[in-house]
Amino acid sequence: MPDSGTAPIEFYFDFSSPYGYLMSEKIDALAARHGRKVRWHPVLLGVIFQAVGSRPPADGVSSKGKYIERDFHRSARFMEIPYNPPSRFPLPTQNAARAYYWLHGQDCGLARQFAHAVYRAFFVDDRDISSPDTVLDIAAGLGIDRGELGSALQSPEIKARLKDECDKALAIGVFGSPHVIIDGEAFFGADRLPQIEQWLASGGF
Repeated sequence: MPDSGTAPIEFYFDFSSPYGYLMSEKIDALAARHGRKVRWHPVLLGVIFQAVGSRPPADGVSSKGKYIERDFHRSARFMEIPYNPPSRFPLPTQNAARAYYWLHGQDCGLARQFAHAVYRAFFVDDRDISSPDTVLDIAAGLGIDRGELGSALQSPEIKARLKDECDKALAIGVFGSPHVIIDGEAFFGADRLPQIEQWLASGGF
């Protein structure tokens, strides 16, 4: 088992999470500065919220929902990350998550490229990432065989893998996106990046 200080950082997220998107653009470089690698775990917030009795925070109607929508924009500007609010939000993300896990079994680096491409397709280009065709188009743009991936999305093994990842996330206390775990210490939200940086630099505080 890796020692504390060298173990991979665990990054749990949903592809429809704006704060997950912001974290995804920063976490790998931050980890690399401290000699760490990151393991990415796409999960389904619908499953997580149902299990923990929560609900999506951004409804666009309540005071809290309006604030969070404004904060999406402000946080992206502050972090200097492109952000174009999608016209359909949130969206189901099981196809993108299944595709990620299948790709991860083939090529970890390619799976990471795909994850970035999916997030940017949704939060920059306003593409419907719930659609299997969109997911396959994104993958094909990276040179991935469309037919092979299309078959994999419906395979019982990949469906079971995503369910297992969601179950494991719940078992270790994941309740939303992004959720980052470093040597057993949990950090929730993209605004925790400065704390994550300090934690990695100091070995904990």
